Amino acid sequence: MTRHHRRALAWVASALFVAALAFTAAGCGGGGSSESSSSTSKTSNLPTSIGKGEGKLSLIAWEGYTQPDWVKPFEQQTGCKVTAKYAGSSDEMVTLMRQGGGQYDMVSASGDASVRLIRGGDVQPMNPKLIPDFKNFIDALKSPSHNTVDGVHYGISLQWGPNTLLYNTQKVKPTPTSWSTLYDPKYKGQVTIPDNAIQMADAALYLSKSQPDLGITDPYELNQKQFDATVALLKQQRPLLKKRWSLASDEIDLFKNGDASIGASWPYQTNTLQADKVPVKDLIPKEGATGWADTWMLSSKSKHPNCAYLWTKWVSTPKVQAQQAIYFGETPANTKACAVMDKLSPGSCKQYHADAPASYFDSIKFWKTPLADCGNGKNDCIDYNQWQKAWTEITG
Repeated sequence: MTRHHRRALAWVASALFVAALAFTAAGCGGGGSSESSSSTSKTSNLPTSIGKGEGKLSLIAWEGYTQPDWVKPFEQQTGCKVTAKYAGSSDEMVTLMRQGGGQYDMVSASGDASVRLIRGGDVQPMNPKLIPDFKNFIDALKSPSHNTVDGVHYGISLQWGPNTLLYNTQKVKPTPTSWSTLYDPKYKGQVTIPDNAIQMADAALYLSKSQPDLGITDPYELNQKQFDATVALLKQQRPLLKKRWSLASDEIDLFKNGDASIGASWPYQTNTLQADKVPVKDLIPKEGATGWADTWMLSSKSKHPNCAYLWTKWVSTPKVQAQQAIYFGETPANTKACAVMDKLSPGSCKQYHADAPASYFDSIKFWKTPLADCGNGKNDCIDYNQWQKAWTEITG
């Protein structure tokens, strides 16, 4: 059991019983109400089959996760009409799930949101046995700590990838090799970064290499001194920014219009811009990268759980995993997707690391929610509430 897993257990212990109660036989063709807080009880009350689709499915997703190429065939096959709300940050996803009153069935949560949703009872356990391709997932995403607690799966992993440094090849020379370019006065008025408190982890990752005396070993586990240094760096960066982006399409527009020439990004923006003949490239700088590992999670108030399971089953198949991986520029969870990727786009399997060893996955500092308890026996790390407050101050 990893240190993060132990902390996740502490977070969600009070919510497990509540979350389990939310899953009923009426939702998904099997099971019953939970009367025990044990993991055995939760798994025994999971559905054993997927019932007929209810005709609708409402999703909260990252932009690019619900493209017509795989949504329309799903609708035709299942009769489940998909509507999607794109969110610009994990904080927005958590808020929408909590305030939606059952409006949304599923969310494509990243690691910095998933444990918060589990802890709050906003999502319910899912049965991976109903997802035939689950057995083909890479081992690291079968029961990761960001969606699996004490053997109970609160969602099914989807895709993963790094946060990259995006730059205009005509305006940024020489080719950047470090995140330091985002803090370089040379590019004043040309820099863009996500408007998201978890972006502070990128600054902390850079400091872990550029100022090793700070002793940062995990960009999500910062003591007061390390946190203060991170905040100071971001305040120093503020005058250099053209704009902070919320949606991926916002950053795409900034680069298309020539308003930004360098920024923190995702491969999705690179693919979209290159398809539109904008002279951009991306890379992972020498300091490494943060990243995301996303999970489709089922709302504890879902009104269409059968369609939700059918959707999860659909997007876990090799073809859809390959389609989304190529479109977004990320890595599929399903190992069978690699061959399909190369048929759809030769060389894409290697390009997006679908054939990479486990060491590549382990090298990325995946998003997770900062906690006061950072595993040293003390509560001397800065928790996410303080990250959010500091971010408001930085961006204000």
